[in-house]
Amino acid sequence: MPELTATADLMSPLNLFLQADVVVKAVMLGLLLASVWTWAIIFTHSIRLRQINRGTDKFESDFWATNDIDAFYSHRGTDRLPIAAVMSAALDEWRRSTKTKQVDRAGTRERLASRMNAAVATELDRLSDRLNILATVGSVAPFVGLFGTVWGIMRSFTAIAGANNTSLAVVAPGIAEALFATAIGLFAAIPAVIAYNRLTHGLDRLEAKLSRFADRFHATLSRELEVEVATGH
Repeated sequence: MPELTATADLMSPLNLFLQADVVVKAVMLGLLLASVWTWAIIFTHSIRLRQINRGTDKFESDFWATNDIDAFYSHRGTDRLPIAAVMSAALDEWRRSTKTKQVDRAGTRERLASRMNAAVATELDRLSDRLNILATVGSVAPFVGLFGTVWGIMRSFTAIAGANNTSLAVVAPGIAEALFATAIGLFAAIPAVIAYNRLTHGLDRLEAKLSRFADRFHATLSRELEVEVATGH
């Protein structure tokens, strides 16, 4: 029984790391740091996206309930929400395009659509920042772990050749530390891939929500444009 305990202790994750070759250690440390970075991105982006979705729903509900868009803009235009940026871009363009005596209705509609679409794209680019890190870790980490595995197995074969002994006791530590590198690679990659898909899906839903708001607000401003031109203001 003491022999088994000693062997189990030697095969513990900490001992596997300490006994590993410097190259395998570097691989393991790199993958562990990537995993920590991945989880930090997952938590911060998940919380942020949840808060933005909640704030967007409340903002849109309040916006369509108001009777004075200018007053709403003065009060809520500085909100740190993507939908507020879309609204601000639209109203800024509206004021620029309608301050002249002769209003170009077709041109105004085009510019409004362009500004709001650009605002949606800008906000989504800002929110998707660092998600490419998740994609990179998810695709690269298994291969980095595999590199550590191949290196460790090569060392095991070298140990066999040097000791002229093919017993399991000789090759087991090297193979174990090699496979441990692959395990760490998968530990880093799997959550990164899952989180990337989930967060990307969440951003796609937010984009659809912002696009619907932009289309609806564009229609509202288009109707207002007809009134402005008809009354000569």
